[in-house]
Amino acid sequence: MKIGDLVKYRGMEDSRAGLVVGLLEKKCWRTHILGKAVDWDKIEPEPHAVVLIKGKKLTFPLTDLDPMDER
Repeated sequence: MKIGDLVKYRGMEDSRAGLVVGLLEKKCWRTHILGKAVDWDKIEPEPHAVVLIKGKKLTFPLTDLDPMDER
C-alpha cells in the first residue's frame, strides 16, 4: 500500500472508499486477542495508513484495509 491508493476499511460493510494520504508506524492493542489489560511494552509498532474519508483523516492498521480496483 502506498500514498495515493484507494482503500476500504475491512471492519465495516458500508464503509466508503478512502484515499491514503500518509503512512506511519504505531502500536495497536487488539483487545480481542491480547485482552483488556493494556501493556504497551509487550507489543511492537505496526504499519498504519492515514486515510481521508468524507473530509476526515482517520488512521487504520494496514491489515484492516483492502485496496480498491481503480477502474
